[in-house]
Amino acid sequence: MSDKLKVGIIGLDTSHAVAFTELLNDPSEKHHVPGGKVVIAFPGGSPDFDLSISRVEGFTNELRSKYDVKITDSIEQVAEESDAILLESVDGRVHLEQLRRIISYRKPIFVDKPFSLQSEKAAEMVKLASVYQTPVMSTSALRYADALIDVLSMSGKGEIIGADCFGPMELQEKQPGFFWYGIHSIEILFAILGEGFQSVNTTANDEHDVIVGQRRDGLFGTVRGNRKGNKQFGAVIHFEQGSEYVDINTGTKPYYASLLDHIMDFFQDGIPRVSLAETREVIRFIEAANESRTTGKQVLI
Repeated sequence: MSDKLKVGIIGLDTSHAVAFTELLNDPSEKHHVPGGKVVIAFPGGSPDFDLSISRVEGFTNELRSKYDVKITDSIEQVAEESDAILLESVDGRVHLEQLRRIISYRKPIFVDKPFSLQSEKAAEMVKLASVYQTPVMSTSALRYADALIDVLSMSGKGEIIGADCFGPMELQEKQPGFFWYGIHSIEILFAILGEGFQSVNTTANDEHDVIVGQRRDGLFGTVRGNRKGNKQFGAVIHFEQGSEYVDINTGTKPYYASLLDHIMDFFQDGIPRVSLAETREVIRFIEAANESRTTGKQVLI
């Protein structure tokens, strides 16, 4: 690979497609991320999902006219003409099919959240990455918020013994339950406690949700979702010697810019900053939380 990677994008139906292109292609951008340039993109879009298809034309025109990105109607051409791929399609339902079409090119691939909407499909995606020895990474940008990183790097408070996370919990029919917006707060929980959950219990009404996850080591982690009131993301991290509040929005650097820093490092060395084993558990956690939300019963992971 050259020093400056040729980056391809699949899916121009999310604001990340434009934001990542600006950060990579515009050296004057305040939080410019060096090391790569978006050179080609496949618009995509899901016709039955308005929050996808309604955005494709505008974002496509912006990448073409403002950043001189080549637009193609072939997913395979994106893989052929790039060194690394941002799979940005906002509709998690299409990720497996799109991954199948590009995995054999053996280019590092970042799959934007949600990785998948079903744990069985997530398992197949992980298997494809292994069979083709292709580096694949997926995560929410919220993991890399400055305020969260700062608290997690604290020393002197002992081990983490639990976490209570919260954020907006908008629901979308085409991305069931917590896969649409709940995934952000759930990724914050995993950033704090890591993988190792054994069960989930969800309590919900029209305006709020509370998810309680129990880990195999006995620790609890909670996620509170709001559809009424504030739309703030945050957490309280409980250490052995005190608890610390994390206000996700206090950082000066946008967390999507911090995420792109990690993605570009991943593109260079092929080492996912979040393991696919953990990503697969995140998808199963959400799936179980959705089931518990419907049944009112505890669901094993």
